[in-house]
Amino acid sequence: MNPAQAGPQGPYDRLEMAAGPVTFEIDGRSVRDLNGNGQLDRYEDPRLPLEERVNDLLERMTLEEKAGLMFHPPIGIGPGGELDEPSMFGLGGTTQLVAERHLNHFNLYFTPDARTTAEWHNRLQRLAEATRLGIPVTISSDPRHSFDENPATSWAAGSFSQWPEPIGLGATRDEELVRRFGEIARQEYRAVGIHVALHPMADVATEPRWARILGTFGEDFEAVGRLTAAYIRGFQGEELGPASVACMTKHFPGGGPQADGEDPHFPYGKDQVYPGGRFEEHLRPFESAFAAGTAQIMPYYGRPIGTDLEPVGFAFNREVVTDMLRGRFGFDGVVCTDWGLVSDLPMPDGSVWEAKAWGVEELDTAERVARIIEAGCDQFGGENLPEVVVELVRSGRIEEARIDESARRLLRDKFRLGLFESPYVDPELAATLCGSDEFRAAGAEAQRRALVLIANDGVLPLSPGARIYVDGLSAEAAAAYGEVVAEAADADAAIVFRNAPYEPRLGTFIESVFHAGSLEFPDDERDRLLELADAVPTVLVVHLERPAVLTELVGACAAVVGSFGASPDAILDLVFGRFSPSGKLPFELPSSMEAAARQLPDVPCDSEAPLFPLGHGLSYGA
Repeated sequence: MNPAQAGPQGPYDRLEMAAGPVTFEIDGRSVRDLNGNGQLDRYEDPRLPLEERVNDLLERMTLEEKAGLMFHPPIGIGPGGELDEPSMFGLGGTTQLVAERHLNHFNLYFTPDARTTAEWHNRLQRLAEATRLGIPVTISSDPRHSFDENPATSWAAGSFSQWPEPIGLGATRDEELVRRFGEIARQEYRAVGIHVALHPMADVATEPRWARILGTFGEDFEAVGRLTAAYIRGFQGEELGPASVACMTKHFPGGGPQADGEDPHFPYGKDQVYPGGRFEEHLRPFESAFAAGTAQIMPYYGRPIGTDLEPVGFAFNREVVTDMLRGRFGFDGVVCTDWGLVSDLPMPDGSVWEAKAWGVEELDTAERVARIIEAGCDQFGGENLPEVVVELVRSGRIEEARIDESARRLLRDKFRLGLFESPYVDPELAATLCGSDEFRAAGAEAQRRALVLIANDGVLPLSPGARIYVDGLSAEAAAAYGEVVAEAADADAAIVFRNAPYEPRLGTFIESVFHAGSLEFPDDERDRLLELADAVPTVLVVHLERPAVLTELVGACAAVVGSFGASPDAILDLVFGRFSPSGKLPFELPSSMEAAARQLPDVPCDSEAPLFPLGHGLSYGA
């Protein structure tokens, strides 16, 4: 039958007739015939039960199309919001990835403004709609609402509202605030076409040297669990639906206990250790995530050492993914590996980022892919190897029924997110909603609530109009609060902003953006701060992306403030008393580097004679 003459199945009213996709009205909603054949196939009919739609689509798919579902590489946005042709990531052009390699899950990295991002998203969905089955694309993202930017872990806010880092949300200990953040972030994500959040981190920051503490909610197991659940409910709602963003909670079974505080993005950080015997406690926040309905889970790169588990990376580990995650906890959602477990990745500076195949480094590409599938994972983060899955099935190594299990989970989330009914977004709405005054005001208040007044000899709050010397903070912003002077000797007080110390890693480009190693300021920087504090009452503001050692500085400075992602105005509002501090430390501050190094990596709050304990925080008048 000619598609232009074909009638839809069931009592539908045709709204549009064209050579391509057709739109029907069902129960007052517009539904697109993605196939463009003039009738709705069963998988396109939103009135049918979810599993029936999933099974119908799965039966129509080729092995190559099923394999394409299982890969989740990065994608770029071309100039002016055009498709990225060829890909900035060296993966072939977007058209090739979608139309020829059958990929339809992508991780979005760099973005322009909200309107342009939305326009690009619609072009991508039109490309997907023109494929044989019209399966819509799912777009994911790392966090996009804060201050720090690390291309391997998070992005600064840009067009979105700006909030404290997750560790700052932990400093508020406020579930309702965290849920409100999730609700706002969800709206901004969906407005530009982002459907999956590669977060939250349910890891507990029990090793103070770890570079990923910024993305956690802190060192308290109970608080991390509560805030993780609130975060998920903000993004997803009470259940996953067309207005939700699916959360891929990470890093199962808890990425905090890193040997020597090193991170398993790199070979020297591949080991997770449990000398305190606390493996089970690190699972507790994930139980809260399951109770909140997290749609997806990401295992971490690390391999467990000194446990009864096989010492291989968690995504290669059947005991962890199938026996524990799926069996013990009954999780039947999508399990996606962390990024780059199979293939080495060339970097912009010419270096090569080694595949994180910890414990199975000797395996070739096909063997690594097979191990991950056999472990129970559904999807390969950062990879583009569908032909390997096809060959594993055709060679008899992997049963196609096993591929169907993963495909079914991945399709189920596309349906639940409403992508088959409404794959497109409104660029005009994206431009007005993302970073709206209301959303920015909510983020600005959260920045202030996350600030922690660690020490104060009475100098704070400063008097309006005080003569101030600023270092590391915008002099232009400070001029709205006091008289900015050029020399410290002329000031009533100095306000100094510093990032928490770390040891620069210069091995590769990507290592340089992970802040690890020592928690102490270098001697020359410490001495300069001490000299300033001796000359003028000094307010030291430290961005605590990790729990810095501040013992000598606390003793010398008139006041110390902990920041976790805050604008200059937010900091100055606290310093000048326009906002009374209420945040509490989400981790303890060790008294020395030696004490930090002697902590057990899997045990919280076990530093000897900490400078300040977990939960410490002053307020004005107390």
